[in-house]
Amino acid sequence: MSQSPKAKSPRKLAKGFLTTTAIAGVAAAMLATGLPAPVNGAFADAVRVEAPQAPSFADVVEAVSPAVVSVRVQAEVKPVSNDGNFGFNFNGRGFDDLPDDHPMKRFFDEFRRGFGGEPGDRDRRAERDRRGHDGKRRPGRVRPVSQGSGFFISEDGLLVTNNHVIENGASFTVIMDDGSELDAKLIGRDSRTDLAVLKVEEDREFTYVDFADDSKIRVGDWVVAVGNPFGLGGTVTAGIVSARGRDIGAGPYDDFIQVDAAVNRGNSGGPTFNLTGEVIGINTAIFSPSGGNVGIAFAIPASTARTVIDDLIKSGSVERGWLGVQIQPVTADIAESLGLAEAQGALVTDPQDDAPAAKAGIEAGDVVTAVDGDAVEDPRDLAKKIAAMDPGKSVEITVWRNGKSETIEVELGELPTETASRSTDDDETPSAPQAEDTLDSFGLTVIPADDGDGLLITAVAPDSAAEERGLRAGDVIRAVNNQNVADAADVVAIIDEAAKDGRKAALFQVENENRSRFIALPIDQG
Repeated sequence: MSQSPKAKSPRKLAKGFLTTTAIAGVAAAMLATGLPAPVNGAFADAVRVEAPQAPSFADVVEAVSPAVVSVRVQAEVKPVSNDGNFGFNFNGRGFDDLPDDHPMKRFFDEFRRGFGGEPGDRDRRAERDRRGHDGKRRPGRVRPVSQGSGFFISEDGLLVTNNHVIENGASFTVIMDDGSELDAKLIGRDSRTDLAVLKVEEDREFTYVDFADDSKIRVGDWVVAVGNPFGLGGTVTAGIVSARGRDIGAGPYDDFIQVDAAVNRGNSGGPTFNLTGEVIGINTAIFSPSGGNVGIAFAIPASTARTVIDDLIKSGSVERGWLGVQIQPVTADIAESLGLAEAQGALVTDPQDDAPAAKAGIEAGDVVTAVDGDAVEDPRDLAKKIAAMDPGKSVEITVWRNGKSETIEVELGELPTETASRSTDDDETPSAPQAEDTLDSFGLTVIPADDGDGLLITAVAPDSAAEERGLRAGDVIRAVNNQNVADAADVVAIIDEAAKDGRKAALFQVENENRSRFIALPIDQG
């Protein structure tokens, strides 16, 4: 006998019936009214993803922004003519010197009246322009010439910017974060590091920032740049440290921090901060084929800036030690030719006449390997070490000469503002043409130099070792392996001796356009 289905309980049936009836009622209400009837029920939660939060720079920016300013520079414009007559000259006479019935004088008088002026109005306007609000005469008018950025480093109004921002300026205006404008005066500037210090004379306490210990900055650290790009005023960008120790050819003390924060024209002189609000560098240059930001900007390290700024505040200028040598890097080929174990140091190409190095006995071809026992990595390192020392200080310069190390004591001079270049005597009678010789192993054709010192290169063979290393017709070979040469036979003898000693390269001292350099040429091609 089959079992009948289990009977449903009245409670369950009622519950099902009520549910079905409720749904039917809602549907009926929608059909009758066209609007959904209110339904009480719980909705699912919105999607929410737990992810690491990116750092916010808002706290840093809020704290440092009052210390960052825009710097507007104006230059004096001297009037072309003080006679108010457009600077015209008629055989040494101005308009006022012409007779009243002269046609040109009558023409320009009528010209001025046609524009609502009278003769002499331009003179009076020019005179007013040369006087300030106090009525005192000024030497000339001023006009805006540049605009950059800067930042306060003391509460009494000292601020830092770039030298190229304020260069050639006659007056300086600082525009604060709140839009107020204050006059500033120049305290000092240094073109070699592109730094300048201004001072705002105002009876108030300024918000200022401090320099960081940039030696602790690592590639990949977050940074924030604040400045005045394109004259827009306070603008903040962020990025990371991309590289350190960049040499961009701006000067002998290049040691820039590279960042990828957006830096544009007008950011010059502005600070780059770490996340604690300290200045790690001062924005000074960008690499940009287009003239705008491409993510490669360069900042002067805080350590360099701090030293220079201290000197500018104290004396308005920077005193640097001076050795007086032209130097170049030591390549692997040059190191091989000189018997150096490592390609480091600074190769002296030309000790300047009457400079401290020449007086102490440093010679062309010496490799400076240390200063006071501190190893020299490259020419830039030597320049920084010497510049950081005081003029008049005696230092021990270690050089590599003739296959061995020597120590020479040098009393440093003071780096001159301008270094005089050599002059040539154009009155010398040219010598008769000389017979050419060839140095086939290097692809060179040479003749004795006109001054009797070295060999003039007259031709360089295509695809030769000499051409690959930059030798050109017109270069003068002064020495080979630090030995003077007068003809091709001298070169051959020196090369043969180097080959017997197991050397694989020979060091050629080459001069062109009053610039000396060393080039290593491989011997094994001969």
